[in-house]
Amino acid sequence: MIPFVDLHAQYLSIKSDIDKAIESCIADSNFIKGKAVSDFEIAFADWLGAKYCLGCGNGTDALEIIMRSLNIGPGDEVLVPALSWISTAEAVNNIGAEPVFVDIRHDTYTIDPEKIENKITARTKAIIPVHLYGFPADMNEITMISEKHKIHIIEDCAQAHGAEYHGKKAGTFGIASIFSFFPSKNLGAYGDGGVIVTNNKKLNEIAMKISNHGQLKTKHEHTVIGRNSRLDSLQASILNAKLGYLDKWNSQRKKIAEHYIKRLTVNEEFSLPLIQPDIKHVFHLFVIRCKRRDDMIKLLNEKSISWAVHYPHPLPFLEAYKYKKHLPAEFPVSCQVTQEIISLPIYPELTESQVDLICDQILENY
Repeated sequence: MIPFVDLHAQYLSIKSDIDKAIESCIADSNFIKGKAVSDFEIAFADWLGAKYCLGCGNGTDALEIIMRSLNIGPGDEVLVPALSWISTAEAVNNIGAEPVFVDIRHDTYTIDPEKIENKITARTKAIIPVHLYGFPADMNEITMISEKHKIHIIEDCAQAHGAEYHGKKAGTFGIASIFSFFPSKNLGAYGDGGVIVTNNKKLNEIAMKISNHGQLKTKHEHTVIGRNSRLDSLQASILNAKLGYLDKWNSQRKKIAEHYIKRLTVNEEFSLPLIQPDIKHVFHLFVIRCKRRDDMIKLLNEKSISWAVHYPHPLPFLEAYKYKKHLPAEFPVSCQVTQEIISLPIYPELTESQVDLICDQILENY
């Protein structure tokens, strides 16, 4: 059995660091807003090349808090890609605004800049490009559009820890960005967690208030109606221990992906991940497309090779968005892609021999 991801193998590889971090946090016993949190916020901001980093309960909360901090709410619209995890869109709904879906590019699976402007209206306040699977969206084009129409860019980097676009890290282009530390992410906690990253001091202070019951530094001085969304000290301690390994892990993911591509490129039925010299893909997921996906799934199941589909339905056609009454013709690329994509195992501890075994089975039996 080859698992889709092996978090226990990762733990064993850095066990002493993790155990020490957890023990230190328990000994300190400051589990909420402790030093470990501020240490991680500073370290992550420095690693990313940003001024401010604010820990939150998860990436979805982080998106909601950013939009609230920007006074986005009822009557406003926010552009989101038609292919993403639902958090990108539901966060918009949850602050009272309306998500407006935009189709994706067929080669990168990220929001298509050529289809953005037709969706902009007088009510559009922001766009949330998602750096899907670890591949950055086309930020040059998106930045020009945002400046032209004076709308905010909020980057969804939940799958893009360390991804780069023309030498600049994903998460440093817009007014703010979010990262998720769900356990299976390139940088994952042992529970939920997320951050808001920004270079805007005012936005950071507003977000700090909202995430901490409307108070900034002085307890019981609640200046706005806030919420409770904080990265806890235990998770921050674990993330701090892992952060120093992230670049190495991303490099290993890239090597694994390149080996997959080298092996699978002989079968012309497969559409393989795009590799560009000026784009750093961090391969949170290794996603291929195949016309006979059901056959592929049957094969992988028979050979005990784990797989997943990210994602089986475009967001506009989930039951939750049935009220929008979209038609497939509005999102042709997303509709086609979601019928063909399948994710194969990828994680830093996956060995070359395991990749060869997966590829051998696919090439011999598909």
